[in-house]
Amino acid sequence: MEPVPTPPVVPVELSDGAVSVTGFLHECAGPRAALALSHGAGSDATSPLLVELASQLASQGVLVLRFTLPFRVRRPSGPPHRAHSGLDRAGIALAASMLRERTSAPVFLGGHSYGGRQSSMLCAEQPDLADGLLLLSYPFHPPGKPDRMRTEHFPAITRPTVFVHGDRDPFSTVDEATTALREVTAPVRLVVIEGGRHDLGGARRPAMTATIVAAARELLVADA
Repeated sequence: MEPVPTPPVVPVELSDGAVSVTGFLHECAGPRAALALSHGAGSDATSPLLVELASQLASQGVLVLRFTLPFRVRRPSGPPHRAHSGLDRAGIALAASMLRERTSAPVFLGGHSYGGRQSSMLCAEQPDLADGLLLLSYPFHPPGKPDRMRTEHFPAITRPTVFVHGDRDPFSTVDEATTALREVTAPVRLVVIEGGRHDLGGARRPAMTATIVAAARELLVADA
């Protein structure tokens, strides 16, 4: 039996004059879905989690653009600035538009931590931009501060959404996440990663990644 060829990965640079994003397009023949996948506040498009997810999903018929958000394109280190988060959402919209131009398949937004939060806010602001959301380690609140929930926009999310959350994530307990998800008006699913921390990494990453890919497939290509 011949080995399955690895889908090609193409460097990408996008700009609309106001914001710029860079990344990598994981191509596949006849995609059944497309995913714009962004990173957390301390990383970029080369995040091992994003690389693994993009590679595995592309091999299963999903066109994936893993990309670096505008705040990281501007600065190689340091956290995103709250006042400039709108530019990061504009960068996500730019990535989604690029995928729309590439395929007629459904387009989804996904991201880890900060990238997922901004993707969800964008989807709440522009419901027609994407067909659904894949949110990894959503930062429901700052660690140790459950009174500062970051869920004000949840009622405006009208697209199917999958949250993947580790049961050892300091940004929310599983119970807090479960309660918060009741605010989402769209079909929503919480996938709990046993032993998972916020980075969804460590020695158990292969098993965690397999769980995430299975949940993503159910969202992305179940009806394709």
